[in-house]
Amino acid sequence: MHPFRKAVEDRDTAAIEALLADDVVFTSPVAFKPYPGKAITAAILRGVLRVFEDFTYVREIADAGGRDHAFVFTATVDGRRIQGCDFLHFDEEGRIDDFTVMVRPLSAAKALSEAMGAQFEQIAQEAAGT
Repeated sequence: MHPFRKAVEDRDTAAIEALLADDVVFTSPVAFKPYPGKAITAAILRGVLRVFEDFTYVREIADAGGRDHAFVFTATVDGRRIQGCDFLHFDEEGRIDDFTVMVRPLSAAKALSEAMGAQFEQIAQEAAGT
């Protein structure tokens, strides 16, 4: 099992954060602009773990070189079943430097947007270290 998948499935936030490059860029399925940096990305991922219920990865796809991975998942957000995919690129040190998430259907994406919006004050505080 890939270390990222194991960390997420174990809900091991320290292990997830350790896999992030300092210059990681997180592209959200519900926000217009990407979020650059390890602190905000780690805080967002902790927020996601708080709002996703019944989260499970159902498929893992990797390129032959091992630097690009896609992790297909299912979860529930506010009673809505969501399907999504984490697209990850790993730098030469094996850390995630590009993290893009896509989700469907639209009703679940809206539920995710609302749930994450409710988390964002805490996410911003965590990212700032306060």
